[in-house]
Amino acid sequence: MIRTPNTLEEWDSYYDLRYRILRQPWNQVRGIERNDGDSSAIHLAYFESKSILGVGRLDILTEDEAQIRFMAVENEQQGKGIGRLLMEHLETMAKNEGCKRSVLHAREIALPFYQKLGYQSIEKSHLLFDEIQHYLMHKNL
Repeated sequence: MIRTPNTLEEWDSYYDLRYRILRQPWNQVRGIERNDGDSSAIHLAYFESKSILGVGRLDILTEDEAQIRFMAVENEQQGKGIGRLLMEHLETMAKNEGCKRSVLHAREIALPFYQKLGYQSIEKSHLLFDEIQHYLMHKNL
């Protein structure tokens, strides 16, 4: 099931997954997995029973454009369609908000995943932690 976390325990699990997958492998301190945009964003999590196996965040940038951020799936669950389902839900939510385009900054290793979902790579964007190259990608919704 995909939905927004509701309880404090679910939110703790949500942010813990973001930290463990997106920050901890690069020896980043806890807390860096959160940012100011979290309070105004749309958050989704993939639940199996009471466990969160995947997460993603949607930011509405303008009336026409949304950004998908902080996509993460448990390592042992990757390749099972959880990320695709989360992306589909986030894109549907963006469309429901009136957005015509979705953008994201993908890690180089994730480019094939997003390309399969119809995203086009535009250009290199930022280098996270001085080693993880990201690429700006977009898709018309």
